[in-house]
Formats: sequence, structure tokens, C-alpha cells
Amino acid sequence: MSRIKRWINMHKKEFNADGTLKNEVRQQKLSKGAHPGAIDSYALRAKEEYDEWKHLDETDPEPWPVYTAYDFFSEQEKKEFNPDGSLKPEYVEYAQKIGISESALEQLEWRKKIEVDDYNKVSAKYAEKGINFGAWQMRRRIEDSRTYVQRRQMMEQDLRNFEPEDSLPFDKYTSY
Repeated sequence: MSRIKRWINMHKKEFNADGTLKNEVRQQKLSKGAHPGAIDSYALRAKEEYDEWKHLDETDPEPWPVYTAYDFFSEQEKKEFNPDGSLKPEYVEYAQKIGISESALEQLEWRKKIEVDDYNKVSAKYAEKGINFGAWQMRRRIEDSRTYVQRRQMMEQDLRNFEPEDSLPFDKYTSY
């Protein structure tokens, strides 16, 4: 989303959508004894920031990669489900051959569709606030995977240094 939407969201209690100080806020500050010049200075600085962010949105928009719930499915889930959460016909056929009941498949599909719907609702809600929920989740997932690799490398070093097993981040027999 845009920088300006984030600015508006952060300042919506005091400022209008055009970056100007709300009159009731000005009156409240005056009633609390604030100097009119200080209020004007505050309003001017905020409006300048608003204008700068708006200009940046127009001249150098932030990238907004679009991620769907499907982007967060595991490889196995991508073999079983369509992007909308419905089961793939070839998976249904396979599952029935190995004895999975139709009601179990329906429940599996129902749960995945709810998961997709929930992701879409949360993503839309965050987008209204100027936050790219999918990109945020993807960054988190990437950071988690980096952390895992780093912890694993550290454990390998700890094993070479004969560190006690209870200090290791993983069971030494399952980490390799």
C-alpha cells in the first residue's frame, strides 16, 4: 500500500485525510494552554511530512508484492489443494483409493477453505491500514528459516566442542 495511507492511519486521531490538523484538536490544545504559534508549528511540520510522503508515493512508490494464502501452503498441500482451498480432483481420487472417506475429505477441504478465507480477510484488513500482510508473513518465514540454519550450524559447532546435550537446540540424532 502507500506511505500516505500509513501516515493517515498513524495520525488519524489528530489529522484529517489531507494532512491538516483537525480543528477540534487545535481547540483542545488551546484549551490546555498551548501557545497558538506552537500549535501552528506542529501542524506545519506534520503537513510537510504528509506532503513529502505523498510526493514519494507519486514519484517512487513502494513495491507491493501480492501474496495469496496458496503461497504459504506446504509443498504437500500444493499437491492436494487448489489456491481457493478446494481439493484437487486427482488427490480426491487417490485419497478414496487408499480408503479416506468422503466425509473426511469434505472436512479437510472445509478447513482449508476457512484458512484461505481467514488469510484473505486479514490481508484485506491490514491493506486498509497500509500494511502488506503477505509480505510481512513472507519476511517472517524467511527470517525463521535463516534462524533455523544458523541454529543448526551452531549446534554442529557445539557438538564438535562436546557441549552437553541438554544445551543443544535440537536432538542431536534428528538434526542431521
